[in-house]
Order: sequence, then C-alpha cells, then structure tokens
Amino acid sequence: MLVAILPTLNLALGLLLAAWALTFLARIVLTWYPKVELNEGLWPLVAWPTEPILALTRRVVAPIGGVDVTPVIWVGVLSLVRELLVGQQGLLSLVLIRAQSIA
Repeated sequence: MLVAILPTLNLALGLLLAAWALTFLARIVLTWYPKVELNEGLWPLVAWPTEPILALTRRVVAPIGGVDVTPVIWVGVLSLVRELLVGQQGLLSLVLIRAQSIA
C-alpha cells in the first residue's frame, strides 16, 4: 500500500513546495512596489499563504538597508527542503526508488 501512495505523495509535496516558493518569489517582486495593496485584486492569493510566516520571521530578522529580506530567506529554505525531500537525491525519492526495486 505504501508503494502505491509514495509516487502521489512525492509529486504532491514537490508541487506544494514549488508553489509556495513561487508565492514567496512574488512577495520578493512586491517588495519593489511598496504602494501595492495586498488586500485588493489577486494579491490576497499571494499574501494569505505567506504573510503569517513572514510576520514571524520579521521579528527575528530586521530589514537590511530598509529592504525586507525575509521572503528571500524563505525561498532559500523552501528550495532546500524541497531538494532534501523530493529532489533527485531526496529522501522520498530514494524511498520510492528503493520500494519500487523491492516490489
């Protein structure tokens, strides 16, 4: 049963982490436009999944030269986590390969 779930889990987790990283990339671009209202238009789709984490991170990491670097930090963290879990040599990928070779 686990062998049947692993490919779907691997794909879903990879897509979720990639989508989340893209929202943080959008937040990086939005830092260039400080007058953009995150409550209007489609921007809440970018702000809703990122703002709670960014707010917590801003308490620890202050802006550098007036620039909010917390989205950059999270893009790096998410890229690392994605590579460690579902990358070519990621944990889930290796378990999936091993399970398929045994079955």
